[in-house]
Amino acid sequence: MKICVYILSIAVLIAGGCLAGKSSFRSSYDFNSVEKVAIVAIEGAVESETARDQIADFFAMELLDNGFAPIGRAQVRSKLADQQLDTTGLTTLEAATEVGLILKVPVVFIVNIPRFDEEITMTAKMIDVEDGSIIWMGKGTGKTGQAASNTVLGVLTGRGTSGGYEDNLYGGPMAELFGGEAEPALTPAEEQKIQRIVRSICSSLPIRTTLNW
Repeated sequence: MKICVYILSIAVLIAGGCLAGKSSFRSSYDFNSVEKVAIVAIEGAVESETARDQIADFFAMELLDNGFAPIGRAQVRSKLADQQLDTTGLTTLEAATEVGLILKVPVVFIVNIPRFDEEITMTAKMIDVEDGSIIWMGKGTGKTGQAASNTVLGVLTGRGTSGGYEDNLYGGPMAELFGGEAEPALTPAEEQKIQRIVRSICSSLPIRTTLNW
């Protein structure tokens, strides 16, 4: 059976730099059969767990707007921690689908951020847990015209926090409960730019049209 893929590309000018996004989805896939989507991984150049959770929330908003019921990254991490499972390295198809089976969701969502400085690049994928196939994928790039804040990159470069395993595992709002230092959040300017990139990436994210009367 021939599979058709629709591709949508956009490029717009925003304050502080250029933004470009492109995404594709598998038209033969029944997205109406999917409700819950688990955001299992936000990985790459941003090492702060707090910042990663913020970025995950931006994608969760897009999923909500398109009729899905997202399970946030922080909730996923909590469930995996309860089962004493590793919460790192989940951007591979094999690891992501394994987590989806554990969470009992049909689709998982993973994001990779290979660059976060004067230019921000992201890729995102929706993966069918049953067969491990990619059913939607998007990529976005934004030129900010300035370096990323040292606070977010501090864990990566050794500035600001120790960047140890305990910091990554217990960073963010839960840090104080474990006696650690809260990991840095995105600055307001970074939030705005990243949210615009996320919107451009999700430009062709399928919309669930199933209605329950």
